Amino acid sequence: MGLEKEKADTKIFMDVDNFSQSSGPALSDTEKSENGASRDPHGLNAHLKLGFEDVIAEPVSNHSCDRVWICSHALFEVSKYLIYKLLTLVLAIPLALVAGIVFAVLSCLHIWIVVPFIKSCLMVLPSVQTVWKSLTDVLIAPLFQSIGRCFAVVNVHLDKE
Repeated sequence: MGLEKEKADTKIFMDVDNFSQSSGPALSDTEKSENGASRDPHGLNAHLKLGFEDVIAEPVSNHSCDRVWICSHALFEVSKYLIYKLLTLVLAIPLALVAGIVFAVLSCLHIWIVVPFIKSCLMVLPSVQTVWKSLTDVLIAPLFQSIGRCFAVVNVHLDKE
């Protein structure tokens, strides 16, 4: 009396004898697609490997009936599997399209606008630096030297009264 899915990534058994009492999830350890290639080779979503025992945990002092525990475990695994499949069926293609468009636009902007602008600034920077130094030497430095000389003759005395 077991409930098994056609794919090997979810196995749920309703019999108490066949039910695994281990703390690991019922999903298979190998996260590979049907052709054997890993769909997450860099482990970007390793934090999403979530099992029933990670969400629902009964302390030693409080235990529900074994049948309730088994049925809730089965319902958790089946609902997680089916809702994920339904959501990916509805959202995967549109979101992949949007993500592709966003990354294409960002790549285009980076390649054709950002990098040429930065390279142009770096190329022009030595001449701008020379012009800026000349402007500060001719205009700003004499002004602040005059202001400094004016305030140099100011003496402040504080008396306690």
